[in-house]
Amino acid sequence: MKEILLSGRKIKKIFRQGEKEVRVLDDVSLDIFKGEFTVIMGASGAGKSTLLYAFSGMDRISGGSVTYKEKEISACSENELANLRAKEFGFVFQQTHLVSNLTLFENVAVAGYVAKKEKPKAVARKAEKLLAQMQVNKAKDRLPAEVSGGEAQRAAIARAMIAEPGIIFADEPTGALNKSNSVEVLNLLSELNRAGQTILMVTHDVQAAIRGSRILYLEDGKLLDEISLDAWEPGKVRQDLPLAAPYACYGKKKREEKVSAWLSALRW
Repeated sequence: MKEILLSGRKIKKIFRQGEKEVRVLDDVSLDIFKGEFTVIMGASGAGKSTLLYAFSGMDRISGGSVTYKEKEISACSENELANLRAKEFGFVFQQTHLVSNLTLFENVAVAGYVAKKEKPKAVARKAEKLLAQMQVNKAKDRLPAEVSGGEAQRAAIARAMIAEPGIIFADEPTGALNKSNSVEVLNLLSELNRAGQTILMVTHDVQAAIRGSRILYLEDGKLLDEISLDAWEPGKVRQDLPLAAPYACYGKKKREEKVSAWLSALRW
């Protein structure tokens, strides 16, 4: 049995434009399972980022409930939510939101100090280790403006990981990067997932989406469909799955073909 880490039931998010009511999320119910790499796709304005923010407690919902590890976060106070985000949730956005006057190392370490899960010396050692794992240890003493976009985003992933979160929320993490930097960032996210990290990512890019083990498609604030994929194994061919296995993907090209065909069927 898969362990449910994060659950939403009949989530609503409503905005008002004068007398008009706009339902950005309309009774969305779904579970996010521990250890999975779940991807949210959909057209612009479908409610992708709003759903991610609802699940992370960054945005208050208008109705329904969101539960993390059996704790209803939609009923938490602002202080409780801040504590939960500091200790249990990691965030990676399209823009890195690194503090401009802090070095990459300081940006990562400060997030660890705020979480207060470990003593400062242990946090500093972990920050060094994570920056090395993200391949930016040589730039650790530079300011965000002094490094490339890819290096800054990899440092942002290190910052997201410093408190050993239960889940990472990634909102278009490669949206501001060129192709080579995008691949590097996606490789790092895939590696983290293979090590057991739960990830919930929003993207419009098929190349990013195929890294997921499960892809959800939103349309007009509703969950329209989903597709499950086998574990991402770059450069490898799966020999242990029957050719007729649903959505079985044997490498990047087949994986992309499956997802592209699924998306085409949904859109037309």
